[in-house]
Amino acid sequence: MILSASHPLNTGLTAKSALVRSLRGERTAPLPVWFMRQAGRSLPEYREIRLGTTMLESCLNPDMVFEITMQPVRRHQTDAAILFSDIVIPLKLAGIEVEIVAGVGPVIKDPIATTEDLARLKPITPESLEPIRSAVQKLVAELGSTPLIGFGGAPFTLASYLFEGGPSKDLPKSRAIMHGDPKLWNSVLSWCAEITAEFIRAQVLAGASALQVFDSWAGKLTVSEYEQFAAPHTKSLFSLLEDLKDDAGIAVPRTLFGLGTKDMLSQMHQTGATVMGVDHFTTLSFATEVLGSSVALQGNINPELLTEAWEVIEQEVKNVIAFGQGAPGHIVNLGHGVPKDTNPEVLTKIVSLVHELTK
Repeated sequence: MILSASHPLNTGLTAKSALVRSLRGERTAPLPVWFMRQAGRSLPEYREIRLGTTMLESCLNPDMVFEITMQPVRRHQTDAAILFSDIVIPLKLAGIEVEIVAGVGPVIKDPIATTEDLARLKPITPESLEPIRSAVQKLVAELGSTPLIGFGGAPFTLASYLFEGGPSKDLPKSRAIMHGDPKLWNSVLSWCAEITAEFIRAQVLAGASALQVFDSWAGKLTVSEYEQFAAPHTKSLFSLLEDLKDDAGIAVPRTLFGLGTKDMLSQMHQTGATVMGVDHFTTLSFATEVLGSSVALQGNINPELLTEAWEVIEQEVKNVIAFGQGAPGHIVNLGHGVPKDTNPEVLTKIVSLVHELTK
């Protein structure tokens, strides 16, 4: 599907931005920088606006999504905004009883356990996506030449919440179904791919200039498990989105990120990602060796160092820039999300430092 003439990738507003050019494999000066989880808990203004509301309520309130998404862009001058949302929002929109519990994460009231439970997996209606479209449209109008990134969760990570009922260290229920009930496994992951594709598609059609898929739990799998049980469904997700193109026929950039995925970068890239996010356990130079010099990379400042002395952080930033020089495009980011105890001033200084070092 060709994006509308008014889409910022077609009007030229964001197509020439450092972020989009880097995602499409071009070296820019300066390098673009943004942070996973930049919109959120590290900011005092975020904590203030969230008082009295649940996470999911906030994610479905267009005015609140607008404000929270804009906060880090205003404060840090990042080169991109990422929609304030959560990967479980498609579950909520499809009627699954889910809540995000503070200090725990997403919790599913009635986990999926048998094929009889498949009857509970309903499609997302176009009407339910209206709060998402509304928030994106308002953001794009405000952001101008700063691109908005849309996102969703990879089928494996999303389905694991459905099977486990919440976060899990070893995914015992998921593994049991994965190996013992392939019909149930494939049905649930196929459904997750479909509803997440609708969720991301709504964001892009409303004006997002790039998309990112988070497979946060992929690193809990062996490489062979990933290839057999997860990769086919991530490939299905990307195949449902690969028709999103600008008026020149160039696809909307697709980034895939997973934690602890050093040994499966190649397999992840082969699912249809055009850009690979790299965690802080993997050097960017290693990623380039594995993926080749034609794949743009995103990452990968160690978030665990953000509370250290500035000299330590500065050296980490310099190392990341140096290790990323072999990639055709490099988007500077963290190797995971912003920790909640991060001093926001540190993030602002990192943005300035990256821009100064790479101008």
